[in-house]
Amino acid sequence: MALFKQELAIDLGTANTVIWKDGKIVLDEPSIIAFEAVTMNKVAIGRPAQMIEEHNNPRIFTIRPLMNGVIADYDAAEKMPESFIINALGGKRRLFHPALKIVIGIPGGSTPVDMRSIRDSSAHAGAHDLFMIYEPMASAIGVGIDVLQPNGNMIVDIGGGTTEIAVISLGGIVESSSIHIAGNELTTDIVDYLAQQYNINIGRTTAEQIKCNIGSVLTKLPAEEEPTPFNVVGKNLVTAHPAEAAITYDEISRCIDKTITKIESEIHKVLQRTPPELYSNIVQNDIWLAGGGSLLRGIAQRFSEKVNIQFRVAEDPLKAVVRGTAKALCESETAPYLMR
Repeated sequence: MALFKQELAIDLGTANTVIWKDGKIVLDEPSIIAFEAVTMNKVAIGRPAQMIEEHNNPRIFTIRPLMNGVIADYDAAEKMPESFIINALGGKRRLFHPALKIVIGIPGGSTPVDMRSIRDSSAHAGAHDLFMIYEPMASAIGVGIDVLQPNGNMIVDIGGGTTEIAVISLGGIVESSSIHIAGNELTTDIVDYLAQQYNINIGRTTAEQIKCNIGSVLTKLPAEEEPTPFNVVGKNLVTAHPAEAAITYDEISRCIDKTITKIESEIHKVLQRTPPELYSNIVQNDIWLAGGGSLLRGIAQRFSEKVNIQFRVAEDPLKAVVRGTAKALCESETAPYLMR
């Protein structure tokens, strides 16, 4: 049967694209594509393209087709998913194409034009049957919420380009918000902090490493949880000489505080719009955190204290969307939350 029909679940994220096939993840690559400047031929995609990104080769430029949860370049947005799908199927176009069924998780702020671009890309890759699901719904399914029950649940998915906040009940999104404040903005905060505080110029790749290694939203952690300071080497903005600094987790918590506060504020706004009965359910069921941003140290504790409702971080939060998309793929004939 697999010879004649194949099924893929895809998390088309701002930062990374993840593809699930036959019960496992077969592709997990950065959502970036590199082109040759003169011919506009595709040079690299995914991790190889990311390695090119900050090296400023005049012959090659890179594009992140999805920025802040929306499509920024439609031509690249068609080429990228098509290439990833082909890679997930073995890396070669074949004379005989098996029937391909795909469910794609898309950002909550996707427009009809964005959806059409995704449909076209999937069709070029050979998709015969295509469904789409909004990422907060997929994320909720991926953390284990029974979204079809007449019960209110809330998910906060802090991704690369957007933070998706949604109240879900009876297989639908009752209240939601998709804001362009997420991991990319936190990375920018770190780049700016190093420049202002230490006169050190660093790239976004280094800032990402700092965030992943010592990122925290609390200025005081228990001694046994304190990460080792991160040593940064960069260019002094004044002298252009090499400069070095040891960055601590509490510095990172202070420099990203304004961005985290904006996310807190948006969570409050969604809760204010939530119907009373569903609000009561949310208090009983807790609020789930997913996405890369939920891995910041202390984020569940901080949100719980600010909102006065318990927050819980999902198991393997980076893969919550693709897990939910894979489950939706299995239920595609009956699931009310899927769109064609």
